[in-house]
Amino acid sequence: MSYAETSPSYRLKDLVSSQTVRAKVAVRDWEEATEIAGSLLIQSGVALPEYIAAMKRVLKEMGPYAVIAPGIVLLHARPEDGVLKPGLAMVTLSTPVNFGHTENDPVDLVFALAATDKTSHLQGLQELAQLLSDGEVLKGLRSAQTDEELLKIVHST
Repeated sequence: MSYAETSPSYRLKDLVSSQTVRAKVAVRDWEEATEIAGSLLIQSGVALPEYIAAMKRVLKEMGPYAVIAPGIVLLHARPEDGVLKPGLAMVTLSTPVNFGHTENDPVDLVFALAATDKTSHLQGLQELAQLLSDGEVLKGLRSAQTDEELLKIVHST
């Protein structure tokens, strides 16, 4: 049996829960956006508090490559930086903030990924990419006023 056959695979609906989504949050800057998204991972038992500092460190060291598309950031750090189990936080911002990307700023959709290994979260990320490539879905995410609306959209995959 190969590793791929024994490794668990998490779908998007497995990674995102009612505890890890927040709609229309007001933040001052990218650091506060990172703290809010990271705190959802911590409160839901997905990561330890040091994971927030690790995500910030990754951005500072590697630059704003995590801003993966116009208005969208996918924050993350390494599994050993405090991940307890796989999870994904999603925060929509009431006012977009800059992460330092020349083309894709400002950001209003903040995702924070907690992965326990290199592969088990890939199915969920693929589903997220499909979701985010749909203009109508993006419009829905950006206009959602409640956590429940966000969760319904994300779980529609």
